[in-house]
Amino acid sequence: GAGPALLGGLAASFLLPLLKHRRPGEPPLDLGSIPWLGHALEFGRDAASFLARMKEKHGDIFTVLVGGRHVTVLLDPHSYERVAWEPRSRLDFHSYATFLMERIFDVQLPHYSPTEEKARMRPTLVHRDLQALTEAMFTNLPLLSGGEVGLLDLCYGSLLRAGYLTLYGVEAEVLWVLKSGSSFRDKDRVCSVKAHLWKLLSPVRLATRAQRSSWLESYLRHLEELGASEEMQARAFSLGQCLLGPTWLLLFLLKNPEALAAVRGELERVLWRAEQPVSQMTTLPQKVLDNMPVLDSVLDETLRLTAAPFITREVVVDMAVPMADGREFSLRRGDRLLLFPFLSPQRDPDIYPDPETFKYDRFLNADGSEKRDFYKDGKRLKHPSVPWGAGHNQCLGRGYAACSIKQFVVLVLTHCDLELIRADVEVPEFDLSRYGFGLMQPELDVPVRFRVRP
Repeated sequence: GAGPALLGGLAASFLLPLLKHRRPGEPPLDLGSIPWLGHALEFGRDAASFLARMKEKHGDIFTVLVGGRHVTVLLDPHSYERVAWEPRSRLDFHSYATFLMERIFDVQLPHYSPTEEKARMRPTLVHRDLQALTEAMFTNLPLLSGGEVGLLDLCYGSLLRAGYLTLYGVEAEVLWVLKSGSSFRDKDRVCSVKAHLWKLLSPVRLATRAQRSSWLESYLRHLEELGASEEMQARAFSLGQCLLGPTWLLLFLLKNPEALAAVRGELERVLWRAEQPVSQMTTLPQKVLDNMPVLDSVLDETLRLTAAPFITREVVVDMAVPMADGREFSLRRGDRLLLFPFLSPQRDPDIYPDPETFKYDRFLNADGSEKRDFYKDGKRLKHPSVPWGAGHNQCLGRGYAACSIKQFVVLVLTHCDLELIRADVEVPEFDLSRYGFGLMQPELDVPVRFRVRP
């Protein structure tokens, strides 16, 4: 009757614009079973499992329909480098960066250009001022009081305060938002914390602060040149706080006594050679941080297991993507290209035996030096792990972030006794909705007991 015919017509109206005629050389297309939505529900529910299943079905390059968009997924780590460095005239990140800023931080900047922003930030986060930022971070890390608390709460409360004071300067009042812990699952709480943070980061208030970093001065000038309103300037300043790294790292150490003993042993050796006792240090010298291959390996392994960003590009023109093995695939203007290093190289069993397991010495050679030679299909990988993004959009603050994590871990291990309240507690599962946004967040916090040494 009329009903089925009407439904058929509606289905056709959804499907016809999406049923692209496949051109020669295009990746296999998987539309899913739901018109227009395609695989959107599966992708949103658990992106890693969905993409692993698609790779099993189609190989290391394929196109899926996700919410009306054709997304080509590339999972060959040997082919990432060429794609990541393609010029903006062919593969563009800007529109997706703008989408992420609005989606996560409610930030809308007129005339925003990630390229200009990176050029402005590079001197302060890459070159001359990294040491100053690192020293300020160590000075601002608060002395912890003992007790029982969630490990995520402990790291959030301490590092949020330290990072805020380091980058934005000292203010006389005590900022309650920096003591709010990790109650970020509660939507109302998130909005409340965001509102208070934006108020604290308003340009007027920032202008009155002492000990502001040169990063802040440079970024403030950049936002003013963009014509951003004071409200949007404040929101932009709330980007970039990475607080999950030390939580995962400390948890893996607490669950792996051999790893914890190795890091403590390295600390004792390095600090014994230092010019003054750690209790008298006002900064942890960069040469100390740079001479800790065991801790570096633990950090690399932590990021390998927990960093799951999407590296995304908009296809600006019809183009061919060359693969490392000599194959070539065609992409269409208007589609999206997605790399997901979490699946490969980071969780690839051909590269890392037993890839789901934390192994603290995975990035160490037998002689204790840094290991960087990893192979897939007999060919050395240029990037065996990609936690900070890649190409034009690699995180500029990665050096500062790594130093901050190491500073905090060293401070905790040298000034505190830290232990799990329940030694048999399981490492929590990931919050599966967080794939694509950097480090994964744990589903649950882990209770710990700590005591500040006299």
